[in-house]
Amino acid sequence: MPTFQTYNVTPILPAALEPLREMSFNLWWTWEPAARRLFRHLDPELWNRTNHNPVRMLQLSRQSRLEELAQDKTFLRELKQVFEEFEKYLGRHDTYGKTGAGSAIKNPIAYFSAEFGFHESIPNYSGGLGILAGDHCKSASDLDLNFVAIGLLYRHGYFRQQIDKNGVQAAINLNQNFYHLPIREVHRGDRLLISVRILEREVFARLWELRVGRVNLYLLDTDIPENSAEDRLITAELYGGDLEMRMRQEMMLGIGGVKALAALGIQPAVFHMNEGHSAFLALERIRLNVAEKKIDFYSALQLVAAANVFTTHTPVPAGNDSFPREMMRKYFGNFAKELNIPFDELFSFGHTRLNPDDPFSMTILALRLSRHANAVSKLHGEVSRSLWKDVWSGVPVHEVPITSITNGVHTKTWMAPEFAALYRKHLGDWEEHLAEPEFWRGVIDIHDTELWETHQQLKLRLINFIRDRERHRRERLGESPESIRKVNRILDPEILTVGFARRFATYKRGTLLFSDKERLKRLVNDTTRPVQFIFAGKAHPRDEAGKALIQEVYRFSHEAGLENRIVFLEDYDSYIARRLVQGVDLWLNHPLRPLEASGTSGMKAAPNGGINLSVLDGWWREGYNGSNGWAIGAEINNGSTEFQNEVDASSLYQLLENQIVPLYYAKPDGKLPLAWLQLMRESIRSVTPVFNTQRMVKEYTEQLYVPAAKSYENFSRDGCGAATHLSQWKTQIRKDWPGVKISDVQIGNKDRQSILVGESLQITARVHLGSVDPQHVRVEAYHGEVDNGDIHNPSATVLNQTGRAEGDGNYIYQGAVPASESGTYGFSVRVVPTHRYLMQMHELRLITWS
Repeated sequence: MPTFQTYNVTPILPAALEPLREMSFNLWWTWEPAARRLFRHLDPELWNRTNHNPVRMLQLSRQSRLEELAQDKTFLRELKQVFEEFEKYLGRHDTYGKTGAGSAIKNPIAYFSAEFGFHESIPNYSGGLGILAGDHCKSASDLDLNFVAIGLLYRHGYFRQQIDKNGVQAAINLNQNFYHLPIREVHRGDRLLISVRILEREVFARLWELRVGRVNLYLLDTDIPENSAEDRLITAELYGGDLEMRMRQEMMLGIGGVKALAALGIQPAVFHMNEGHSAFLALERIRLNVAEKKIDFYSALQLVAAANVFTTHTPVPAGNDSFPREMMRKYFGNFAKELNIPFDELFSFGHTRLNPDDPFSMTILALRLSRHANAVSKLHGEVSRSLWKDVWSGVPVHEVPITSITNGVHTKTWMAPEFAALYRKHLGDWEEHLAEPEFWRGVIDIHDTELWETHQQLKLRLINFIRDRERHRRERLGESPESIRKVNRILDPEILTVGFARRFATYKRGTLLFSDKERLKRLVNDTTRPVQFIFAGKAHPRDEAGKALIQEVYRFSHEAGLENRIVFLEDYDSYIARRLVQGVDLWLNHPLRPLEASGTSGMKAAPNGGINLSVLDGWWREGYNGSNGWAIGAEINNGSTEFQNEVDASSLYQLLENQIVPLYYAKPDGKLPLAWLQLMRESIRSVTPVFNTQRMVKEYTEQLYVPAAKSYENFSRDGCGAATHLSQWKTQIRKDWPGVKISDVQIGNKDRQSILVGESLQITARVHLGSVDPQHVRVEAYHGEVDNGDIHNPSATVLNQTGRAEGDGNYIYQGAVPASESGTYGFSVRVVPTHRYLMQMHELRLITWS
């Protein structure tokens, strides 16, 4: 037999269709239904075969089909309209970024993330973190922020999931051809390469540009001939490999990302780390300032930290990357020399500094080298302040400087075009009023029949989609013709449909529903009011417990009495996610509280008329208002996992049996579930305007980006004079602080046991400051209700200096704490350092208590 060499033939795109090519290289089409419709119309079968990838479609389209469309007046008219919309979007000037609060940012915000999820055709994400990063970029584009993003481009992306006959997950590696993706290699004359020094050798990366509306994402790729076989694998796989590989990936992302921006001539004002993977960027930026501006390490640190924003997404210590001391020494021993500090000092920046045996934590590094840090929901903020309190040892937990900005979703990406049209018809231009709660009251004007028919149409589409997917799966597994025919019995569009789709990690409790199988069988097989459930999700290939949960769900779905009513859909990705959130009646979520930092899948169901049934964790603790869905279980804070599982399973069944199922099937007119429709409206009205990335990115801009940009500008002036001054002041204060003592506290009231409401507690404190200047301290009464020996809802009242006492650095401070409500209260007096350049109250982590 002869051996054959392969070659590709690409069609020539007729000039009339050239706008298609331009749009295919900008992800604007991923959230613009009219653009997707154009590409699908080229060749519906090819659209599905390429996983909805316009670039690949244009490479594979038949020449004759392209010639035909170039003569099709209807198609050309539609193409002209869509392209005009595209150009109008890119060219707008009346935007938040140009005329609103975002215009305060002159130099770009650089947003670093290990993964980005924009669309199923670009599998550069594994789950929620990547989808959030993608939605963040889309809203940054919609708002027209000065914004650039940095990530890695993974040759194998994240795996495709196949489920075998026994429910075992197989991970199928992708091998992506980057020339089939909507990305372009960056050239500056010749090809642009950057390099990162890893273990005494230069590791090179090329850059790819991905356009996301008005903003650009640059992706680093080490799979190039300039690198050794070992180093080419650094960007092979998302979250793949061992700890050494994770170290190299994170060096490439953080250090390489900073170098990429410099090579591109981009000088950001703000660096935003989406999770701790990119935290090495702070060390690289300090190194650059030490080398180029000839300032010392601690002066450079003030400058760099001022511009850094860090978002933590993980509510448990185990979910945060950390590296052992010897591995850090191996990779960063020489780096410490370039910073002009001992290695142990560098290592301490990834440490609480309480236990010398702790590994180097990327989250702690990010917290120590950022003056702006946030969690991703209010509850997650409370959890994070408690989790990382040892980084601010001695500081009251509620004053740990981690704020919260609750996650959102890019509404237009996740909203079904049918619902978008419905809102346009009855409410008007919803995109311009997305984050205005008052505007969304207009959903009350949507007729019952229209709302229900729109929802049912999407539900039928979902069920047909699932049957189609399951049919292909059974054919792949070589199942019998009889088994393949039975696919048409799976699910029923007239039945209450519940969706559960997410990463299969154990804390998400994917099998909670199956804890009482007989009760479940009664629910799904009720002759007049049955329920059906759709499951989907991947487990990390090395997460054996997660894979076991998938197998369990799969086996349940094949048990007698449950088949056809419970289905597990393989290979969960953003396409399946859209189909699910647009088609189910009810979205189920029951993580072990408080382990869900935010969660966003339920936010995607609401604009599509979906209703949430969830544990009060993450975003739902803020989103639930008592009449827009249901809350599973009580807010248990101290119970064991087993106890919480028991309580939540019982609550889940009771809600389904006694409230949800009866409400769904109550049709007073025999046709429409009127009370359910009211709940749909309330879900749309209350969730849509709040839990979106437009609101979220505006909050990042106004609360974090603008202050960071201003501080960075102030610290950069006059040869970094303010940064150097602050660094020197901090060194002196740390040296002098051990001498600060509160020697005496007196209460001026005659009887402290009977202070009346409306009066005040009169406090006098004698404070020894030693050589510390009084203008550099703040003396406060820290007070609140007494609760089991602790202080509840504390606040601080400043005490004013009223005189010096016997010289020698002794001062008198006085103040009054108002007694505004009856009760038993406690107080203490404290001294904290203060300076006009400090950006956090506890930046020095110095505090003296009486």
